[in-house]
Amino acid sequence: MHKYEIIIYWSEEDRVYIADVPELPGCSAHGKTYDKALDRAKEAIQLWIDTAKEFGDEIPVPKGHRLMFA
Repeated sequence: MHKYEIIIYWSEEDRVYIADVPELPGCSAHGKTYDKALDRAKEAIQLWIDTAKEFGDEIPVPKGHRLMFA
């Protein structure tokens, strides 16, 4: 499990929960439920890392000290 901060909030406009991973630019997911958004964020983190490895891009080290699920 990766230890990146995940910020989850409700989007009234989209009527879904949005899960942003601020330490990984462009990494986000959504779901009809809080848990589904969190699960999809975890998948998105892995895909982000796999893609960065494939292209030789730098992968940020998780800060860890601000880790929370909101």
